[in-house]
Amino acid sequence: MLAGGAALLAGLAQAASIAWPWSGEPVWWLQLLSLGVFARLLLASRSARQGALLGWVFATAWLTGTFWWLFISMHTYGGLAAPLAALAVLGLAAFLGSYYAVASGCLRALAQSSRWQVAIIFGAFWLLAELARGQWWTGFPWGAGGYAHVEGPLAVLARSIGVYGIGFIAAALAMLVAQARRSDLRSLRAWGLLGLAVAAWAGLALQRHCAVELCHTPMRRPAPLSIALLQGNIPQDEKFQAGSGVPTALRWYAEQLRSAQALLVVAPETAIPLLPQQLIPGYLDSITARYTRAPQATNAAEVGTGATGGTGATDVTGETGGIGASDQRPQAVLLGIPLGDMALGYTNSVMGFAPGQAAPYQYDKHHLVPFGEFIPPFFRWFTAMMNIPLGDFNRGAVGQAPFVWAGERIAPNICYEDLFGEELGARFADPAQAPTIFVNLSNIGWFGDSVAIDQHLAISRMRALEFERPMVRATNTGATAIIDHRGVVTQRLPSHVRGVLAGDVLGRSGDVTPYAWWVSRWGLWPLWALGALVAGLAWLRPGRAARPRG
Repeated sequence: MLAGGAALLAGLAQAASIAWPWSGEPVWWLQLLSLGVFARLLLASRSARQGALLGWVFATAWLTGTFWWLFISMHTYGGLAAPLAALAVLGLAAFLGSYYAVASGCLRALAQSSRWQVAIIFGAFWLLAELARGQWWTGFPWGAGGYAHVEGPLAVLARSIGVYGIGFIAAALAMLVAQARRSDLRSLRAWGLLGLAVAAWAGLALQRHCAVELCHTPMRRPAPLSIALLQGNIPQDEKFQAGSGVPTALRWYAEQLRSAQALLVVAPETAIPLLPQQLIPGYLDSITARYTRAPQATNAAEVGTGATGGTGATDVTGETGGIGASDQRPQAVLLGIPLGDMALGYTNSVMGFAPGQAAPYQYDKHHLVPFGEFIPPFFRWFTAMMNIPLGDFNRGAVGQAPFVWAGERIAPNICYEDLFGEELGARFADPAQAPTIFVNLSNIGWFGDSVAIDQHLAISRMRALEFERPMVRATNTGATAIIDHRGVVTQRLPSHVRGVLAGDVLGRSGDVTPYAWWVSRWGLWPLWALGALVAGLAWLRPGRAARPRG
């Protein structure tokens, strides 16, 4: 009972380490400490069954504490009864926690001879659990332990082994700490091994510093690209309402698109909350004219920002309604908008307009959100209980072409697609065509004023570390930010305000990181192979103790 309570508290601390609730910052040492406490509890457990139970309690508490904000989307905005919404969050966490229960039970069932062996085996099982959570059943790796290390000593590993590799190292270190004894303070061997580990880390840190700052600083442009990131802050309960959020969004984004001065303007996911055929005639044409420098000016009063197509939205034309043509230097825009029709299906998309384009650029979201953008088999009864505009969207392809503008290859991704680094990495198979800038377009408004915003920022920072490419984020409610190639947030708008973040971003090209090189060719299979190899050798090695009876 006491061990279960300690595992629960350690799991909640693990959740807090991803983004500290009172500051939003990751706390790398807390991730190691909380996992180390759990590892100590696991070693003290009496059987594989008890170890599995402790692992399940730890992981369920960790995951519930990480994505509890799903309750807000289901209850506040979906109208699902509070007890059912809470049960759904807990059920999801408990299901995903079962991977870690298996990992913990397997570790406890093995003979524990060498402390280093136990640490590596624990790291391997933990790695397999993280990979399973991140890929099976479409994957939901939100809150993986490695995201706590976008800052701290393990951040140097991101360019080589990615977030899951960092999770493997963190788990192994936590188990080593859990096995530490007082006598180690007097052991020359222990101090020697510690010195070797520090020297290895220093070498990796120096190599990264050389690659990022000194030896290889490949830049696509001699000067930064000026950007304007739009944050509409449209309340989620009004966003798709024809009498409130829709006309507000259309009017505000029209004003900003007309007045922006940056070379690249980015409006977030579903900034335009209607299909093109639902907009009043001329709305989308005015954007095209503004950002392709059409020879004839567009009459702003004739364009307007209303909507048709059965939405019930009113016409809000006027002096501030249209986009209009521009007399300024050429500019480009990336705009979040749904596309499609009933016959061909719908996509959550990004449209891009730039001078000289024969046709608008289009990026279609590939990794769709279960229950939000597609309904898993046998779960339509569950979504029927919520009042959320759900639907089955079509998927875009992996590794779609970038938006080429001003000498940059700009790679969009939508919402939680930046959670799947292996899919973003597919674009690095050809270094000559690899992205120079990532752009994330999101709407986290579904989750209110919660820690989800800061957690998502940490995810984007990890992608910047892994690929050493800047990541800019345009969101509805936050976090709208500019992240440089070192994973550092250089500029950020306050969350839940309506505004424009104007800044500069310096694209990077040339050499790709080791992580980008191997993940673009083999995906996450090398990590699967590493985990399976270590786990298999642990089970097959001579002298392995039989599993204790539960």
